[in-house]
Amino acid sequence: MGFFSSVLLLVLHLLQGSRTSLVQLNANGYEGVLIAIDPAVPEDETLITEIKDMVTAASTYLFEATEKRFFFKNVSILIPESWKNITQYKRPKQESYKHADVIVAPPTVPGRDEPYTKQFTECGEKAEYIHFTPDFVLGKKQNEFGPSGRLFVHEWAHLRWGVFDEYNDDEPFYSAKSKKIEATRCSTGITGINRVHKCQGGSCATKPCRIDSTTKLYEKDCQFFPDKYQTEKTSIMFMQGIDSVAEFCNEKNHNREAPSLQNKKCGSRSTWEVISNSEDFNNTEVMVAPPPAPVFSLLKISERIACLVLDKSGSMASYNRLNRMNQAAKYFLKQIAENGSWVGMVHFDSTASVRSDLIQITGSNERDKLLGSLPTTASGGTSICSGIRTAFEVIRKLYSHTDGSEIVLLTDGEDNTASACVNEVKQSGAIIHLIALGPSADQAVREMSTATGGDHFFATDEAETNGLIDAFGALTSGNTDISQQSLQLESKGLKLNSNDWLNGTVIIDSTVGKDTFFLVTWAQQRPDISLLDPSGTLMGSFTVDAVSKMAHLSIPGTAKVGVWTYSLQAKANPETLTITVNSRAANSAVPPITVSAKMNKDTSSFPSPMIVYAEILQGYIPVLGANVTAFIESNNGNINVLELLDNGAGADSIKNDGVYSRYFTAYSENGRYSLKVRALGGAGAATRNLRHPLNRAAYIPGWVVNGTIEENPPRPEIDENTQTNLESFTRTAIGGAFVVSNVPSGPLPDLYPPSQITDLEATSDEDEIRITWTAPGDDFDVGTAEQYIIRISGSLLDLRDNFDDALQINTSDLLPSEANTKESFAFKPGNLSEENATHIFIAIQSVDKSNLTSKVSNIAQVALFTPEADYTPDDSHPDPGPDNPKSGVSISTLVLIVVGSVVIVSLILSVTICVLNKNRNTRRPRTGF
Repeated sequence: MGFFSSVLLLVLHLLQGSRTSLVQLNANGYEGVLIAIDPAVPEDETLITEIKDMVTAASTYLFEATEKRFFFKNVSILIPESWKNITQYKRPKQESYKHADVIVAPPTVPGRDEPYTKQFTECGEKAEYIHFTPDFVLGKKQNEFGPSGRLFVHEWAHLRWGVFDEYNDDEPFYSAKSKKIEATRCSTGITGINRVHKCQGGSCATKPCRIDSTTKLYEKDCQFFPDKYQTEKTSIMFMQGIDSVAEFCNEKNHNREAPSLQNKKCGSRSTWEVISNSEDFNNTEVMVAPPPAPVFSLLKISERIACLVLDKSGSMASYNRLNRMNQAAKYFLKQIAENGSWVGMVHFDSTASVRSDLIQITGSNERDKLLGSLPTTASGGTSICSGIRTAFEVIRKLYSHTDGSEIVLLTDGEDNTASACVNEVKQSGAIIHLIALGPSADQAVREMSTATGGDHFFATDEAETNGLIDAFGALTSGNTDISQQSLQLESKGLKLNSNDWLNGTVIIDSTVGKDTFFLVTWAQQRPDISLLDPSGTLMGSFTVDAVSKMAHLSIPGTAKVGVWTYSLQAKANPETLTITVNSRAANSAVPPITVSAKMNKDTSSFPSPMIVYAEILQGYIPVLGANVTAFIESNNGNINVLELLDNGAGADSIKNDGVYSRYFTAYSENGRYSLKVRALGGAGAATRNLRHPLNRAAYIPGWVVNGTIEENPPRPEIDENTQTNLESFTRTAIGGAFVVSNVPSGPLPDLYPPSQITDLEATSDEDEIRITWTAPGDDFDVGTAEQYIIRISGSLLDLRDNFDDALQINTSDLLPSEANTKESFAFKPGNLSEENATHIFIAIQSVDKSNLTSKVSNIAQVALFTPEADYTPDDSHPDPGPDNPKSGVSISTLVLIVVGSVVIVSLILSVTICVLNKNRNTRRPRTGF
């Protein structure tokens, strides 16, 4: 095997897993864990102490919970730049906010301090980050959520191993096969009581839960109150705040009946089964000795240091590459590089030269000086290591080390000597951002970018896709507050004939408008440019750079909110025109709407599918209802367009979480691909989702002590279904590059089945069952499936494990609709083979035209009985009502029966005596359901 192939295989291995985390597992210990304090958090050194205490407690708890297998070895705490300097604070190396595993930030909505993990991937896959609020870390919410160290382990299991909660706020109760209503939990050994507990004006009232006649479950306000003192050890993913809980539910004690998120997302497997199948678990052995305490590093953000390392080798003279690079670099220097940052410049071909030492940008003078240092000619060979080493020299002229400095490396050619400096780069503490231009850009350099936590972008020679400008535009500082970052609102281009037009609109919404910047580029001749503001006023002249074939216009102050209209008329034949629009937050106190994009992995080998993700947020609040389109460009410029959806079906794991997703399988060739996303929010259509995060920590409403509820402070009253309307907005974002291999030549075979149905729901009406779900496609979530197979069983496990043997429902009249359409079907179940069945369990499998079958869907269920209300002796006189026909018998009714039924007076007297005896024991503590 040649050297290049060896390096590529190593890179492919390194790039598996999370794209952002720097965590590594070494000898059972997690290293490189990064906890970042958000710049919006006021300075408080106690927060740092509490973080240390939390992690230290979590490490011990994690070690025991995983049967002496995992612990936290070293942890870095990233401190905001605005906090005062202390001697023990060090400058970060690769660590930045975008790599944070834990973010300590203000709550998503004021007053809601619930911890949560941002998790939109599949079961067993790593999540994005954990969000703790300062009040939670400071221990002010321990009664409601339990000790912080224990909860950190709960959230770490989400983040690292991709397990889900064993409760469900949307389905807190279910009808068990015992014919009772049970709280959704694991294990069922956790005891407590179900009550409606209301507090108003300083007084609280508790009453039994009534059964809703429609759902046949407890009413909406019913809550589960756990006993404070228990002996049950499971499970951490249900309620780790209970003192006795110290383990994950396993195959033996897992509650498969409950409608928990873990059951829904992980095929009814226990959390410990998922953890035991993880890469972490398979790469470790049980430890004999106890683990050491975690080691902490305190890192403080400081000013940005960046050096542009630009390729001016002979190949850059082809395809207009040199000028396109200069256009993009000027865009970076004019608009993207933040004030206060230090920027230098190096050119390289077969050797390297310093074109500008580090200059701190404070205004236009420094930017103009750097603009004059860009290359004007292209010749010679390619020596990437020369360029990088020279950049290190530039940085060391000002600083004694290169920790945390950034090198923006643009190259278009292969360099068989690039491996000579890989180890040097890894040891430098610097971050390498790679921009690969054209199909021949060196693959081996990707190892440098990956190993140092840098970004990897790819731009083809098709200028109309605007790939180079997009790549430079994405290089905002990873440690700058979002209100200071330049956001891309528009990026568009076209190949045109003379006198043809590139017309369009861009929306300036009220969350942006400061430092708004319009950039136009061309390949041949300056076009006619017209720009109208929302009131129809023609804007002033653009500043023209005839040498670089670009023009720009900066809007002073804050740009008007509304629709801006642009028109560009080509003056050459052929011509390529592009337009790019950027802006910053209008108000630092109001978070701007942001869009980020990514693939689920950086490499794929055909026919393995990939998933496109785009997340739209305002602050930490999800934005729903946007039209989101992904553009995936291959090595040779072929573009595939996908509409991304947030519907909880197909590739989209969770509905209405602000993450829009779609499968990508349309591979056209081997090599690099790039991802670009465009989001449009229409007025009145896009909303902010104020609903709680799906994976939030379980809120404990109160504890049962000696039969009495000791309530915790109530959760802030927020209408869970409230979605506030947003104004119109536009955003674009790029998601970096990814590499595809083993794509065969010629037409591709049909290898992709329909996607798994994950949102199957069932309701019953007398003898008929109605089920609903979202239609899959012919290839995952694209196209139309050929048929559905619906089967039912009286046993959940039999249906899950032996689907093909279960009773099949006649679906000859059911024709699948196009992917992502809502489906509905009603049927009469007939006779089940299982005797004494308490439920009917239903599942679906989809089949495509090539007879490829999907995975079996999630399992829906309907109860064949009306559950028994679960009353303790002191509940013998609940308030009867229309929703609770079996809610009890009053004393007055008993008296009437006695008077009117003399014939059976002795029987009534005996029953009355029994009831009175029970009433004497009303204060007896309740320890079960």
